[in-house]
Amino acid sequence: MSLMIALHTLAAVIWVGGMFFAYMALRPVAAKVLEPGQRALLWCHTLSLFFLWVWVSIVTLLVTGYGMIGMYFGGMANTGWHIHAMQAGGLLMMLLFLHVYFAPYRRLKKAITADDTAEATRRVGQIRKLVGINLILGLIVVILGSGGRYL
Repeated sequence: MSLMIALHTLAAVIWVGGMFFAYMALRPVAAKVLEPGQRALLWCHTLSLFFLWVWVSIVTLLVTGYGMIGMYFGGMANTGWHIHAMQAGGLLMMLLFLHVYFAPYRRLKKAITADDTAEATRRVGQIRKLVGINLILGLIVVILGSGGRYL
């Protein structure tokens, strides 16, 4: 059980922490020092690496989360409201990530390949908004997961 908790927490930290870094640190600096074409290229390459870790995090979160629910609680019926809320928030985050990955990110890569700076810039803006929403959801899920039983 302790290994599952540790892996679950680590996966959440990697995903939510990565979004926090990208949104709160990298984005403002990139906007100040890079031209739009360079900024889109930076985001495309950065996201390609980060999204690999998000995929690993999602698999880890699902396996450890449902593993703990089954092994420790004996099913969802025996969990507290905060576990239900954490699960709902996490699944919503995953759906939003899937949308980002298979729609605007895919279009960003195509725009970069076609050297279409205007389209790439539009896609970076779209991804930024969706990552901002997912970051807020992620922070809420972290609060629920870490302190929900005490609320």
